[in-house]
Amino acid sequence: MYWQALYKLAVLDMDAVFTRLVEDLRGDSEAEMIAKCEIWYRDHVAPQVAPAALVAIEHHRRAGHLIVLATGSTQYAARPVAQGVGIEHILSSELEVEAGVFTGRPAAFCFGHHKVTLAERWAARHGVELSASYFYSDSYNDLPMLERVGTAIAVNPDARLLRHARRRGWATPRWA
Repeated sequence: MYWQALYKLAVLDMDAVFTRLVEDLRGDSEAEMIAKCEIWYRDHVAPQVAPAALVAIEHHRRAGHLIVLATGSTQYAARPVAQGVGIEHILSSELEVEAGVFTGRPAAFCFGHHKVTLAERWAARHGVELSASYFYSDSYNDLPMLERVGTAIAVNPDARLLRHARRRGWATPRWA
């Protein structure tokens, strides 16, 4: 509860936390992580995906938008989610792997200003203007990314993000 409260207040040093968590994976099998995350998605995430999220994804697809899942989670958690909801592109935190085994070091972090940097690089490679892009989030921790795009949408926002979204005039839909 303590760590969750710090995260919600956006005062947790996520770089340090992520680095510490990744250290605990040193020596673990990448293949096992992939398998575990696929089971986790199938059993726990897929049944909870909000129908409105799928509608929004399809709306953007039909509009010809490139759709990207940008998450602080690792590529192992992000990949089955993206595949399950039909998203082709992923920006995520990444773990360093050598010979199929985790080294215990992060390779990339996709949180806060890091997420913006990764998104800017991705957008430049794909000819996308972030100022003409959409970004959906429920967390105040994504404020740097929400501020960077043209259309910010605070879905089921935490209290702090809701206050900020209202001041900025952002949409705040509730997805079941």
